[in-house]
Amino acid sequence: MVELEEQREPSPDRDGPDGDDEIVVEGSSVVHGELPEDDSGPPKVSSAVEVLHEKVTKQIIKEGHGQKPSKYSTCFLHYRAWTESTQHKFEDTWHDQQPLELILGKEKKEKTGLAIGISSMKSGERALLNVGWELGYGKEGNFSFPNVPPMADLVYEVELIGFDETKEGKARSDMTVEERIGAADRRKMDGNELFKEDKLLEAMQQYEMAIAYMGDDFMFQLFGKYRDMALAVKNPCHLNMAACLIKLKRYDEATVQCGIVLVEDENNVKALFRRGKARAELGQTLAAREDLMKARKLAPDDKAITKELRLLAEDDKAVYQKQKELYKGLFGPRPDPKPEPKNWLVWIWSWLLSLFGRLFNKERRKTD
Repeated sequence: MVELEEQREPSPDRDGPDGDDEIVVEGSSVVHGELPEDDSGPPKVSSAVEVLHEKVTKQIIKEGHGQKPSKYSTCFLHYRAWTESTQHKFEDTWHDQQPLELILGKEKKEKTGLAIGISSMKSGERALLNVGWELGYGKEGNFSFPNVPPMADLVYEVELIGFDETKEGKARSDMTVEERIGAADRRKMDGNELFKEDKLLEAMQQYEMAIAYMGDDFMFQLFGKYRDMALAVKNPCHLNMAACLIKLKRYDEATVQCGIVLVEDENNVKALFRRGKARAELGQTLAAREDLMKARKLAPDDKAITKELRLLAEDDKAVYQKQKELYKGLFGPRPDPKPEPKNWLVWIWSWLLSLFGRLFNKERRKTD
């Protein structure tokens, strides 16, 4: 069942290098999404088995949308891969946070079965693929990375993030710097339009594809104006991903996206604001306050930051009151001190000694 929620997140939208290119998060109804579980083996799927090839079957985990990619489309995907017999996981792009780029019809031999599965999927679709060894790593297997034994049938949990319909099947590595940045920027703008339509999951797919164009290997080669151009596209995508993830209540992931931006720009107000908000939702009060205080120092007139700090203070006060009520009277009121019982024998003995003392003194004075 789809869960809907009305939620409003104020956002400092005029600070930082991303300017008007970054979306401003306002009230919207969203669908809560989930990342695939990272357990010891492939997920259990109950949907019908679709035979795509003699050696490839598919079961849909999550439905996608739109069209399917055609030959020579440049596809971006996340996947986990296991050997079927041993359930050994040998690849995980979700863990590495680096989507795979695959051009249908130009894939490596060991990815033939995976490509057949991808060609049957729509953007956003997640599926379980079973691939025979003949369309995987073959009779010899692979003894480097990844480590796959000989004649190993494979199981893939794969999600098609999206694809570019390019007739020539031009890979990122064959693009110029300007072409890669331009392709990423178009994806970012597509994501912004989807966000305005409250399609958060689809928007995130576009941002993730844009980020894929700006991979670490690519960014490492850039300097000067080209690096600035790339960051002007890449950082807003991470920040917009964080905004979507906060709306989806996936706060841990939101902090990661903000952290990536803060590595490049430690004084990015939006990154500090959104990470502070996500940390507050996770109950990380001290860290949240540190982020928000730094953001306010950089943007003292921003009302959204001030409001978030006020909410944090109110939450602290509410927690204190609850703790005070919880412990109030836990051990009961302090009892009044009770007088110690008197020992009458001791009291009489002391009285007699005092009496004898007075008599003795009286007799001594008479003698004197």
